[in-house]
Amino acid sequence: MNRTRTLCLCLALALGFALSAQAAPKPGGTLVFGRGGDSVGLDPAYETDGNSFMIGDNVFEALVFYKDESVELEPGLAESWTISPDGLTYTFKLRRGVTFHDGTPFNANAVVFSHGRQMKERKVKFFGQGWEIPPQERTPEYWVSMEMDKTVEAIEAVDEYTVVYRLKRVEAPFLANLGMDFADIISPTAFLKNPKEFVRNPVGTGPFRFVKWVKDDQIVLEKNKQYWDKRGGPYLDRVIFRAIPENSVRFLELKTGNIHICQFPNPADIELAKKDPKMKLVSQPGMNIGYLGFNHTKEPWKSNVKLRQAIAHAINRKAIVDNIYQGQGQLARNNIPPTMWGYNEQVPLIEYSVEKAKALLAEAGYPEGKGLEEITLWSMPVARPYNPEGLKVGVAMVADLAKVGIRARVVSYEWGTYLKRQREQPPDMDLFQLGWTGDNGDPDNFLAVLFDGLASSAIRTQWHNERYHELMVRGRQTTDPAQRAEIYKQANLLLYEEMPVIPIAHSTVTWPMLKKVMDFKLHPTASIRMKNVWLEK
Repeated sequence: MNRTRTLCLCLALALGFALSAQAAPKPGGTLVFGRGGDSVGLDPAYETDGNSFMIGDNVFEALVFYKDESVELEPGLAESWTISPDGLTYTFKLRRGVTFHDGTPFNANAVVFSHGRQMKERKVKFFGQGWEIPPQERTPEYWVSMEMDKTVEAIEAVDEYTVVYRLKRVEAPFLANLGMDFADIISPTAFLKNPKEFVRNPVGTGPFRFVKWVKDDQIVLEKNKQYWDKRGGPYLDRVIFRAIPENSVRFLELKTGNIHICQFPNPADIELAKKDPKMKLVSQPGMNIGYLGFNHTKEPWKSNVKLRQAIAHAINRKAIVDNIYQGQGQLARNNIPPTMWGYNEQVPLIEYSVEKAKALLAEAGYPEGKGLEEITLWSMPVARPYNPEGLKVGVAMVADLAKVGIRARVVSYEWGTYLKRQREQPPDMDLFQLGWTGDNGDPDNFLAVLFDGLASSAIRTQWHNERYHELMVRGRQTTDPAQRAEIYKQANLLLYEEMPVIPIAHSTVTWPMLKKVMDFKLHPTASIRMKNVWLEK
């Protein structure tokens, strides 16, 4: 054989063996994930925050999955589905041989129970005996804010592995919605043992089982050895989610090797991570929006558009993005990210102008801020994908408002309390920071769920605008993608004109981790998926 050919063949084989050896996952080990705050609760029907959902991402599963690093759908607990020609009937064929972590079988009745318990009018039918669904202890916020009661007429288990959803109306995002966390399937048996305690003892079908929760410290999951999907992991024996609120402390824990992945580092720490031989970075443009909202349940915010516009022009958003996001953010033009269809490039970028803000303030009836009492600006206590340091952002905004004569002070609470009180729209709240990471890649999941207060009292921004509500309804009931995109472009322009919220930034998500962490991937929905992650020895 020719020596050159022999050498090339040997090199190719060596390279192939090296790549296969490098790519071969190694089972075992404990991974410690450092995050910015603790979970609020662990029942997917009742939570809305990412720190709660990241546990659910590994404990629970839904009928449909989003592919890795994509919002494209693929079969999950449902192997297949069909949609009737009129768009009003969805039939799902379920996987067989799947069990919950408590050993009980996953079947059509479990699906009917998991979604039926969230319905206001429970038009459900089990196959055989089924269960009696207990009354709701509290509002299932996601189900309500996404108008699922106005969409779903009935849910029926036709046989042990077939579920049929009958809809009241055409709902273009319905299938994508069923991949979201609120649509996860739980063990009815585990829930009925103690409905109030399920929020702290979740039982699903996912690749990891819940072990324990030490409040404000850690949540421990362990490998589900009976996991149904044999195409990959889970490889890790355990995953520990540690709550470390201070960004700098969290990065220091990574540097010393006490954690493996650092969520939401300070932007300055990203540069340090690049230089550290023990670390690597994963990065992705965020499908998110950070915004400043108004309390639309009280005056003057409810009806004074000029005042809302004045505040928008008074805040130096670019300075906030430059100095606090530090290269990890993009100034927002719309309230959906620029990578999403329905984005409107024609919407003007909000100009920072003290002069314009003062002029609008005078038109609003508060020249130089006179007649406007000191206002509160609620600022988030934890780092989020769309806002790296809520308290610093709040301080910067208060300073900007002072330049036009508006007196404001920062208010903050523990994260769970912050979310609960903000949802209640208390009279002592004037402005509030919040944000969103998209759940399913559909503009409806931003524009309707966040801002259409006429759809539900559960919408956190209780802005009531008939024209906007009509656009949201049309967007859901229109199936042509091009027409839907035009509807959402109109909605984005209306948000600019009425300014019910002030879009601040879309962040780039970049997390440092130890080099021994393999196959950890960021997801557009901010899901934290540990199924295929493994540790290099």
